[in-house]
Amino acid sequence: MTRGKHYVHAEISVMPFGKDVQLGMSREVALAFEAISSVKGVRTVLTPMGTQVEADSVEQILDAISAAHKALRSAGVKRTISTVRIDERRDKKQSLEDRVEAVKKSLEERQS
Repeated sequence: MTRGKHYVHAEISVMPFGKDVQLGMSREVALAFEAISSVKGVRTVLTPMGTQVEADSVEQILDAISAAHKALRSAGVKRTISTVRIDERRDKKQSLEDRVEAVKKSLEERQS
């Protein structure tokens, strides 16, 4: 998906568990990220603590979560716990970057 402005933002964090999952989870996180990124209509940003997602509907976000779980199951993960925060704002389309810039602007105003 190209960079744009959307109504729904989410943060998805997955924690895979199972006998074959080691203390480091980068392999499994990469699988989940690829699955989330493959969902039509979503834009993703990988962060150290989760994946930021932009979409036009909550359903697309839920599809992304489902895709992550399915990818991990296919890789043999026995248990996956997801933490999800969804922000649906219908009065204004924004990008993730717009939201960061708004906070930076407020910080600058406070420092002036």
